Amino acid sequence: MKDMQQLKKPLVKVLNRNNDITPFEDPTSLEFLTQKNDCAMFAFGSTSKKRPNNIVLGRIYENEILDMVELGIKRYMAMSEFKTEKIGTCVKPCLVFNGPKWSQSEELRRLKNLLIDAFQKDKVEAIRLQGIEHVMSFTCTEDLNILLRSYKILLKKSGQRTPRIELVEIGPSADFSIRRTKIASEDLYKQARKQPKQLKVTKKKNITHDELGNTHGRIHLGKQELGKIQTRRVKGLKKSPEEKKADRQKKKDLMKAAAQELLTNNE
Repeated sequence: MKDMQQLKKPLVKVLNRNNDITPFEDPTSLEFLTQKNDCAMFAFGSTSKKRPNNIVLGRIYENEILDMVELGIKRYMAMSEFKTEKIGTCVKPCLVFNGPKWSQSEELRRLKNLLIDAFQKDKVEAIRLQGIEHVMSFTCTEDLNILLRSYKILLKKSGQRTPRIELVEIGPSADFSIRRTKIASEDLYKQARKQPKQLKVTKKKNITHDELGNTHGRIHLGKQELGKIQTRRVKGLKKSPEEKKADRQKKKDLMKAAAQELLTNNE
């Protein structure tokens, strides 16, 4: 639990009291604590003779438990057991899910989605290579055990533009077994995932963004009648005598050509 707190800092609140809570039998106390502390997700650790070394991951919707999975810890190595350099606080991890089992049953699909919600931080639209420092790997084996591994990414020189990547395990390292699950119905799950219209990103036409974050818009206009635009009457915009004489001569030529065409038609 302390290692999970370390991974989730500062988006976590720790409750250290030993309460007699049984989430699967009576989740009322757990729902009260999550509502009191304004938490949408929880991790509950317990141990008993029947189910030793338990950790329960779950999330809340409308002040009630939506999904909940009980994992049994079969093997665990804390972060303090790895004598390596650790990552800093508030580093967003890269989540990797290995194995085809994750998509073969609804329970494993929900567990994968639950782990993503539990360990992801801010959503980002773009990343840079130097910004990826932490990898969390979740592997689902053939006997449905969940293997958790945590690595620090080291970028080494490769003699090319793309660096060579090395992974150093920093912990925690754990093997889990799935004991009990409680997942929401498909309708309730779909309702919980629904986003308000204000949060949906709508694509706007003719708007682009450059590399510096500036917004550029494109406006489509019709044909411009520049001769009919009312402008301020200043001396600099008035026609010169030569231009006025040329306009009068143009009008005379047009009238003369029209009269000649009329005479031709009458003949």
